[in-house]
Amino acid sequence: MNLSPERERLLLLTLAGIQFAHIVDFMVMMPLGPILMRELAVGTHEFGLLVSAYTFTAAVSGVLVATFVDRFERKRLMMVMIGLFGLATLFCALAPGFTSLLIARGTAGAFGGVLGGMVQTMVGDLIPFQRRGRASGTIMAAFSVATVAGVPASLYLANHFGWRFPFLFIATVACGLLLLAWRVLPVLRGHLATDGERPHPLAAMAAALRDGNHLRALTFMALLVFASFMVIPFITIFIVGNVRVAQADIPLIYLCGGVASFFSSRWIGRLADRHGKVRVYRFVAAGSILPLLLVTHLGPAPLAVVLACTTLFFVLVPGRMVPAMAIVTSAAQPALRGTFLAINAAVLQFASGLAAVVGGLVIATDAAGGIVRYNWTGYLATAITLLGIFAVGRIRMKI
Repeated sequence: MNLSPERERLLLLTLAGIQFAHIVDFMVMMPLGPILMRELAVGTHEFGLLVSAYTFTAAVSGVLVATFVDRFERKRLMMVMIGLFGLATLFCALAPGFTSLLIARGTAGAFGGVLGGMVQTMVGDLIPFQRRGRASGTIMAAFSVATVAGVPASLYLANHFGWRFPFLFIATVACGLLLLAWRVLPVLRGHLATDGERPHPLAAMAAALRDGNHLRALTFMALLVFASFMVIPFITIFIVGNVRVAQADIPLIYLCGGVASFFSSRWIGRLADRHGKVRVYRFVAAGSILPLLLVTHLGPAPLAVVLACTTLFFVLVPGRMVPAMAIVTSAAQPALRGTFLAINAAVLQFASGLAAVVGGLVIATDAAGGIVRYNWTGYLATAITLLGIFAVGRIRMKI
């Protein structure tokens, strides 16, 4: 489908909006950590479960969706997932305690996590390879907007009205996105088989997993995400408990990091299109090792020093995803792109959930309320990042 530049821009902004909603829904749990641990009377292990519940159910639903995603028209399936995601997030706001919130978070993950894979599928279906790095940069800018606007706004609501209000905010955003998707997203049927050639539901998944290049791409993405989520879920708890930054100043961390990454993600996308996606990935990933180690080794420090370290973290650690997603989207067989990217979304969610659980087991809370052994997660993340730099060279892009 050939789109005019204006229509392509509007399409990408709509997809970025969908990405924004489920990223905020996932991300908001991390800065809410100190509040939730106090209000629900839970420790770091239970908090890690709240974070990973979203990702584990997203992984399971991603596998299930992979069995039928290429059998349905893209727009209709996307709208169903947005609606169910909004409803599940509303249930999070209504949860009376830890157990019910854990179940609600898992339900939200079952629908929200699938949206990321569907967004990337539509990018692969509609955007030519030559502009796919820039398109991935636009989609990744949703992460920046989530950190600049979504997370600080959610924290403001939590600090002034209680932890339930951020989830009400996200559910309201999902309702608006449902209307926007109905008006903007095109109907996509080109991937559908005719009735006479419709395969078994598991055939596409089996075909996708038989492809060695697909498996190498999935391994690469699992390494990338695992390295990030050993560290990310516990940043706020560590900075409040160990670095002694006030809870009221936490939105500044997300504001500064989000503003910087809003510009850097699109810049990284343009560099990937111009100089090669693998080369740019390796450069950004190597640079990300510095903030991974800095953030996990911080001690009591002035707010300006903390902001410098965390802003560099937001630019380089999530910035790796811009060329990485362009690489992985282009590694898929076109006929199996939806199935492969649904599997990829499941792998990403499972890897991030497992990393959060492992990180929660590695670190602990001392008698003074501080976090111990957080530096260990930085060392592990560095080692896994180096493995990913090697693994990306083994992927072949099929356009």
